[in-house]
Amino acid sequence: MIIDMHCDTISRMYAEKKRGKHVRLRSNQFQLDLEKMKSSGYLLQNFAMFLDIRDTASPYQDCKAQIRLFQEEMEQNKDMIGTVSAYPEILDNQKQGKMSALMTLEEGDACEGSIEKLREFRRLGIRMMTFTWNYPNRLGFPGEPAASRLSQSKGLTPLGREFLEEMERIGIIPDVSHLSDAGIRDVCRLAKKPVCASHSNARSLCHRGRNLPDGLIRSIAEKGGVIGANYYGPFLSNTPNVLGCYYSYVSDIALHIRHIANVGGIGCIGLGSDFDGIDNNLELKNCGCLGLLERELKRAGFHEGEIDKIFYQNVLAFYKEML
Repeated sequence: MIIDMHCDTISRMYAEKKRGKHVRLRSNQFQLDLEKMKSSGYLLQNFAMFLDIRDTASPYQDCKAQIRLFQEEMEQNKDMIGTVSAYPEILDNQKQGKMSALMTLEEGDACEGSIEKLREFRRLGIRMMTFTWNYPNRLGFPGEPAASRLSQSKGLTPLGREFLEEMERIGIIPDVSHLSDAGIRDVCRLAKKPVCASHSNARSLCHRGRNLPDGLIRSIAEKGGVIGANYYGPFLSNTPNVLGCYYSYVSDIALHIRHIANVGGIGCIGLGSDFDGIDNNLELKNCGCLGLLERELKRAGFHEGEIDKIFYQNVLAFYKEML
C-alpha cells in the first residue's frame, strides 16, 4: 500500500481548466490519476490546493475554486475514491475497496491573513497547510528559491504564530515544507502536537534551501512528525547529469530516505512525491511506477517491514493521531 503526502494534480487540472482544457482525475496524461494510483495499490493521496500568490488576484477565491473542482472530481469518482477528514474514514474506504483523498493547502496566504478564512477552509475539509510557498507572506518566510541566509534566519511572523495556534486548535496539521529554517524551528518550538514536512528532502545530500538540515529532521522526528521524500531532481542531487539536467533517479530518492531514516529514525520517513508540481525528468515517471522505488529500497538494504513503514505505515500512524 501507498500513502503520498503531496501532489499538485488538482491545481494543475485547475490551470488547464482556466485555459479551456478539461482534464479528468480518473485517467489523464499527468503524473497522477486514479487509475494509475489503483494499479500501484494506493491507500491514500494528499491533494494540495496550490497557490502562486504572484499569479492570482485573490488567493482565497482561487483556492475555493480548486476545492470546488476537487469536490466535483470526488463526486464523479466516488466508486474509486472517497474524501476523508478523519482517520476512521480511511479505514471505512479501505473496507469498501476504495482509495482515500485528503485535502491540503499549499500556501498559507490563501487565507489572506484572516483567521476566519482559515476556519472556513477547515470546514470545507482542509486538514493540512503549509505556511508559505516560495515567497514571503503574512505568515512567514520561505526556504526557497535559493534562499539567502537572511531569509533563512527569518521565521514565523506574529500572525504566523497566531495561525499555528489556531491550526492546532481546529485540526489543521502544520506542514513546514517550504518554510525557512527559522520558521521550522519556530513551529517545532511552539507546536503542542506533531508536525510534518509533506515533501522535503535532506540538505546534507543536496544543498537546497528547500531541503531539511539534519537538526530539523531530528526536531520533526522528536515531535512525532513525519517527512515525505520529494521526487524532484533538483532537490535530490547537487549536480546535473551529462545533459545538464537534474534528473530524478530512484537511487537518489532511496539515498535521501536512508539519510532521513538514519538521522530521525525509521518512523519519521514517508513519501511526498510532488507529482504534477515537478517536471518530467523522472525515472519514476508517474504514480503507477512505485514498484521501481520498492525494488530500489530493497537494493539499498531496507527489509520488507521497513519499506511498509516508508510506503504507508508511518504516515497512517501519524494520521491516526492527528486526524
